[in-house]
Amino acid sequence: MSTSIQQSKNGSTPFEKLIGHNPAILEKWNELETTLFTQTSLEPNLLEQVRRILAFGNGCEYCMVKGGKPSLDEKDERITNATAFAELFAIDHTSIQEAHFSLLKEVFTEREISELCTFITFITASQRFGKIMNLTEDLQVARVTSLEEMERN
Repeated sequence: MSTSIQQSKNGSTPFEKLIGHNPAILEKWNELETTLFTQTSLEPNLLEQVRRILAFGNGCEYCMVKGGKPSLDEKDERITNATAFAELFAIDHTSIQEAHFSLLKEVFTEREISELCTFITFITASQRFGKIMNLTEDLQVARVTSLEEMERN
């Protein structure tokens, strides 16, 4: 299956090559992604579990097979709250209310909530872009699983 538009020569992954039609946008997109994954006060595993939850909520198979299903530890309140918030965001961001932020404030600082919401918004944009551009699992070179394997488990 092919992507919705031809991949450019700019970028190192199929995702980047779709954005790479404009190298300046690709550069800034990658810079923001790197910043969100490496320069926030949120733990790397929390970010990865949020990314995985969103992949399924946004229907991006390219993103689903990159890490597989979320690996949630119900004892970890931060991950539980962050992934529940991310899932709600993916389903219907307009339904988020102050009560949801009150729950987040029980385990996150305001800085962390800001970073979490920024991360969720950026990842959602990336994954929805991947979905509409028809980035399928066969294009994901970093995949750890397949859709078929996940359906069996």
